[in-house]
Amino acid sequence: MPNPLRDITPLINLLGEELKILPATGGATEEILHPDHDEIDDMIANKDMEIIESFAETPEPIFPNIYRPTPPLYRKDKHMFRFFIDGSIRVYFLGTGIEGNRSFPIELAQIGSAVIKREDDGKISIAKHKQEVLLLLPKSGGISDTLWNKIEKIEKPDWLKVCDFTLPDPHSDTKKDPRDKAGAKARYLMHELEIELIKTTDGLRDENNWLILDGAVKLTEFIKAPYLIGVAKSFSKNPVFQFGRRTTQKKDITSILAGLKHAHRTVAFSAHDNQVAFWYVRLREQKEVDYPLMGVVKVELPSPDRKPIPSELADLISRALVAERNVSPYGLDRRWHCSIYPIYIAEQVIKSRFYSKDVLMGCIKWPKPKIGGIE
Repeated sequence: MPNPLRDITPLINLLGEELKILPATGGATEEILHPDHDEIDDMIANKDMEIIESFAETPEPIFPNIYRPTPPLYRKDKHMFRFFIDGSIRVYFLGTGIEGNRSFPIELAQIGSAVIKREDDGKISIAKHKQEVLLLLPKSGGISDTLWNKIEKIEKPDWLKVCDFTLPDPHSDTKKDPRDKAGAKARYLMHELEIELIKTTDGLRDENNWLILDGAVKLTEFIKAPYLIGVAKSFSKNPVFQFGRRTTQKKDITSILAGLKHAHRTVAFSAHDNQVAFWYVRLREQKEVDYPLMGVVKVELPSPDRKPIPSELADLISRALVAERNVSPYGLDRRWHCSIYPIYIAEQVIKSRFYSKDVLMGCIKWPKPKIGGIE
């Protein structure tokens, strides 16, 4: 059976012929992403909103009355969330390329996104799935223009892309190490893929058929699609909430969430010049988890018209989310305590369709180094 990644071989051969290659041990090493990248994504998307000073719902709340009960609203009573979308990524370090006096990492990434659709009886299906393989190379300070032109001339299938990881974007610009920058570029392109798949649900979403995006609604740009929310299982711990001039009306996020009871939400706060309303919902009782920030999700709702959202809408969304927590992949995911099960399924769909390392290694064959002038 032919290797499904065989179309990458001409690119690997070209790099091996034009560059001196110091291969990674075993041919390729998977980059293990230790930081919580969902939290980092939230920090990047919301880097300008560390001080929260305004509410985003009507009628306007009065501080410190910032909690509202949201008892679960089950699917049999109102099936609100119909579509669920997630993205996933794997990054591999293939080796170090040397051209002239320049050295740089060569990395390969698999990115994917999937939309899960749920029927009224709870059955789920894959509405849309797409994955790509990225060869990540640096053009600035790395690959010469001559070699880059040769790379561009090689015919490539639609699923294979060569990416210049030195091009600026909100994710990779925060990294200094070239390998970190390459991985961040792959994550940025994964979010672009998520946005592409969100558009496939246009015309299918309405007040009774909402979509949940895993993460923030500000990825590379604001998502202005109606009937869509972002639900972040991990989020920035930096925001400070300050209302009025008295210091007693200033609280950090831990203080805010420590007072949030099970099946309750905070009021909605304003972000990004009123373009996003966000709030927090506790899905699990604090006695079920280890510390106050566990069992809580951050909800984001786009507000392109910059108008406050009705409290009833935030209540409805939150009640339906509380009902989503009952099925959980306990022990299979460290974020089990705030997992939305169809989102977990979307992630598993993507990962199950990624190529294995054995398949990957079957097409990454660098030329053997010359010893004593003889191959």
